[in-house]
Amino acid sequence: QVQLEESGGGLVQAGGALRLSCAASGRTFSNYLMGWFRQAPAKEREFVARISSSGLTTYYADSVKGRFTISRDNAKNTVYLQMNSLKPEDTAVYYCAASYGGSSIQYWGQGTQVTVSS
Repeated sequence: QVQLEESGGGLVQAGGALRLSCAASGRTFSNYLMGWFRQAPAKEREFVARISSSGLTTYYADSVKGRFTISRDNAKNTVYLQMNSLKPEDTAVYYCAASYGGSSIQYWGQGTQVTVSS
């Protein structure tokens, strides 16, 4: 089992920045590919970013490319999402996810709310 707990969400004005954190406990964190997803009201959950188990490879949704940065610290069992130049359309609940092998997601966090005001 892997337990994931997100933090760092909040209310920010458009153009501002937030950094989300996801702390993991349980099985070996460094074995897992980690990702961030988000779900806005009345919309389906969508992919935001992912990072390989080593941290060397990252991938982003087009909507956040150039504004968001995913990173991880395997010594701290934590993955981060630095969000800059935030837009109102970034408003959503942000979820951390863990995947062993990358073929499917085995674990989800409970989510953290991000609200961007215009």
